[in-house]
Amino acid sequence: MEVLSASRRALIAALALSLTACPKAPSRTDGRDTSVDEPSGRPRVEVKADATADAALAQARAESQANPDKKKAAEAYLAVRKAYPATTAGQDALYNAGVLYFEAKDYANARRTFNELIFENPLYDQAEDAKHKMALSAMEVGAYRDAYQTLTSLAERAEGAKKEQLLKEAARAAEGAGLYSQALSTAVKEAGDAQTPEDRAAAVKKVEQLVEGRADFIDVARAQEGLSSSNPAWPVLQFKLARIYYHLRDWTRLEETLQRFLREAPDSSFAPQAKELLARATRRVEVRPRTVAVLLPMTGRYQPIGEAVLRGVKLGLQGSDIELVVKDTQGDVNKTGQAMEQLAFDDGAIAALGPLLVDDTKRAALLAEELQVPLLTLSRQEGITDIGPYVFRNMLTNSAQARAIADYAMNVKGLKKFAVLYPNIPYGVELANEFWDEVVARGGAVRGAEAYTHDQTTFTSEAKRLVGRYYLEDRGDWAEAVRDVQGENITDAYRRRKAMEKARSGVEPIVDFEGLFIPDDWRRVSLVTPALAVEDIVTNACDPRDLERIRKTTGKKDLKTVTLFGTNQWSSPKGRSGLPELLERGGKFVTCSVYVDGFFVDSQRPATQKFVKSYRDAYKEGGGRDPGLLEAIGYDSARIVRQVLEKQRPNTRAAMREAMAGLKDFDGATGRTSFNDKREADKQLFLLSVDNKGVNEINVDKEKAAVRGSGS
Repeated sequence: MEVLSASRRALIAALALSLTACPKAPSRTDGRDTSVDEPSGRPRVEVKADATADAALAQARAESQANPDKKKAAEAYLAVRKAYPATTAGQDALYNAGVLYFEAKDYANARRTFNELIFENPLYDQAEDAKHKMALSAMEVGAYRDAYQTLTSLAERAEGAKKEQLLKEAARAAEGAGLYSQALSTAVKEAGDAQTPEDRAAAVKKVEQLVEGRADFIDVARAQEGLSSSNPAWPVLQFKLARIYYHLRDWTRLEETLQRFLREAPDSSFAPQAKELLARATRRVEVRPRTVAVLLPMTGRYQPIGEAVLRGVKLGLQGSDIELVVKDTQGDVNKTGQAMEQLAFDDGAIAALGPLLVDDTKRAALLAEELQVPLLTLSRQEGITDIGPYVFRNMLTNSAQARAIADYAMNVKGLKKFAVLYPNIPYGVELANEFWDEVVARGGAVRGAEAYTHDQTTFTSEAKRLVGRYYLEDRGDWAEAVRDVQGENITDAYRRRKAMEKARSGVEPIVDFEGLFIPDDWRRVSLVTPALAVEDIVTNACDPRDLERIRKTTGKKDLKTVTLFGTNQWSSPKGRSGLPELLERGGKFVTCSVYVDGFFVDSQRPATQKFVKSYRDAYKEGGGRDPGLLEAIGYDSARIVRQVLEKQRPNTRAAMREAMAGLKDFDGATGRTSFNDKREADKQLFLLSVDNKGVNEINVDKEKAAVRGSGS
């Protein structure tokens, strides 16, 4: 097989583009962004992946990293763009060129480049960042109006600190352009000077239109500063300021602003809303210490996974006096945000569990941090707890799986050299990278990596590449075999072809790896493994009888065996024979493999057995299936919150957060759990081995002790 260069690993993500087609952009029903920097009315340019373009992009990236002159480096990207305009690589090159111009403070070229990118593809995956840098560049060259329109559009879709930053930048742009401030000041003055009720009403109406649709925070604050409460426009401006403070979670200024509003303008048409907003702000600190919320998709396409988690949560809280409030997110990020505000302001929940989905989790985590509500998420999204100290996570992640497999393979089994065969989808690419990092960090080496498309069903080429049988022209032994055939001077075409086929089959595989990591679904794994056997990759190393048969067949006394490793997607339901379908389909080719999971229903761990029995007893009448990872995670998460509430009895959200952060050695269905300094659930995962009788749990501690005892 080929030994990989250091740059090849950096191209794993690029392979994801070259082997798959770009998804067609969904049709827009809400209109295009109409900022001046993004012309509307023309269709976006449809692009496609192209392997040659991807290679050119990779070369340009390498050149740019080596070139300290950012403008020259940008030109290398633009050359790729010019050569391959209708490709994903071409658009990536355009984006990278814009970033380099921006960093070089060449704002005119940065603005032009980003404008071209957004004009062609407003749904480009880095469109938000491109628009942001385009707007900042516009400000630097004096195009304040264009900058203001783009920044305010971005701010409408942003959240938290990012939104606040964008609003501040938009305010700078508006100030530079002189937008709205003079119009608002004029309307306020007109309201104060009006002599008739009709003129006064018209002026106030104009103020309302400006503060609702055009004027920004700075304009409103300036217009309100020093304004007498006797001015008819004062209630409009004061209530608008209150709403802004509410959005910014500036509770002190919000309460001060609303209290003054109700004192000075108790009869205003906005007074009922002001009272409700003040009451809502006050309720944010009113906590019901025995109320816990859970955010799950209970309707819609994700309903089954929401129901699975909820079954576990309810079982975990069974017998307690904890009130559970279920919030249906419907898999909708906006509904998730609404649910977070409701549980904080209206329900008084002391903590919340969930959500599951990536976008929902990000929105919930941002709001949890803003509202200071402890949130125990159940999402796989890496880095979610970095949002802030009120965000916790209890879920099996890709990085945890890669870490567990690498640790077992290297520190228990003593393997040092690996290969990776992965599906070219985000899941496979991420796990390939994570595993690679873990192996290298432990002093090991990844000798090769091959990707395949997500819907592939034959793997002959990939298996050949792993053992160096695909590019035979690069091998000296093949060249020698060809010379031998040619030296025989065979004139018959049929006999010559047969001789070449024999020579090809006689080329020995280069198996210079001891373990092969395949992060894919069990269905695909059962198709991959037979292709490995065809290329003489011996994977059933734990079966002495089969090894002896192979030795006799091949005449090789010293067999190089390879252990297959996988992720929790290797877990499969039982088939007709009672064995896991992975084993039914993969047969002897998957025996002796090892994979990792966050839960194993047949585990001998006492806490896991207790959960499985309780679950079966609770749901047997419904004819339900055995619990899986989702049910177990829901159960453990609920039990963690329950244990904290019952043992430490916190009566504030801050106290609840502190108690959760200190959790150590909670013995649950998914393992003994502690929260680390990043509030991530740290636990020993389930390592599972496959033999001809089924799947068995590996006693990792026992194996480690045996290794230490042998002195290995």
